[in-house]
Amino acid sequence: MFDLHRLRLLRELKHRGTLAAVAAALSYSPSTVSQQLSLLESEVGVPLLEPVGRRVRLTEQAEILVEHAEAVLRRLEQAEADIAASLAELTGTLRIATFQTAALALVPTALTLLRDAHPRLRIHVTQTEPELALPALLARDFDLVIAEEYPGNPNPRPAGIEREELCEDPLRLARAKPAGPVDRAGPREALRALAEHPWVMEPEGTAARHWAMTLCRGAGFEPDVRFESTDLLLHQRLVEQGHAAAFLPDLVWCGQPPTISLMPLPRGRRSRKIFTAVRRGRSDHPAIRACRLALRQATGPSVDAEGGATP
Repeated sequence: MFDLHRLRLLRELKHRGTLAAVAAALSYSPSTVSQQLSLLESEVGVPLLEPVGRRVRLTEQAEILVEHAEAVLRRLEQAEADIAASLAELTGTLRIATFQTAALALVPTALTLLRDAHPRLRIHVTQTEPELALPALLARDFDLVIAEEYPGNPNPRPAGIEREELCEDPLRLARAKPAGPVDRAGPREALRALAEHPWVMEPEGTAARHWAMTLCRGAGFEPDVRFESTDLLLHQRLVEQGHAAAFLPDLVWCGQPPTISLMPLPRGRRSRKIFTAVRRGRSDHPAIRACRLALRQATGPSVDAEGGATP
């Protein structure tokens, strides 16, 4: 019988890439992790790691072991869910990762609903971008991730993740104040009118930046991106003070009236999808179901891609 703890360390190494990363994630020393994996090799009777420069990679036999370890861990999580479902009251800890605008606009209301309905359920929330949160979900750092998907830029769909759509969040062209005839122009003309204007966008390599650049280039210009940040509240402030144009989602206003002029975008690229993701087989856990229900209630009336509320 192989030691489950050591199998988990091998699985962590596959997901995190280095012994140091495994040690940091699990609060061990790298030498302890290395020692435990050596013991696992002795149990299995074949090499599990091979050196590649200064790093190591899993052998074919190690990959087989990890696949079985994943199955065992899924069964243990199902057992946890079954036990939770048998109890009259939700307890334990639910670890949530979320990006900034959802953290501001949706999570506080959802937390209030969960506190009122399940006072003994402990919620731990971490703000982090979906590009980091979704791999961390597979590594079991989180139990549920709130993520976003931009038009024309679908996220990878790993087999180990189950997602559920939460809402559509309209995206709009934002500028400091009305600009006369631009207000009467169509969406594409209004976008072109800001071709020479400074822009604020999210950093290179993010899904939001790829979507924004594609949108501007489709309108026939290369935007002058002078400001880069993942903080959409900074985007809002730069637009308010006339330093930049931006693309802002409706969630950034947290239900309050906008402080700047907003215009619709060209058809087909007017909203991003907000969704929740959990590991495969975890959707039926009572805490996951309760959290998803609270988040749906926090969104209020759903909003379609044209910016109109729907019942």
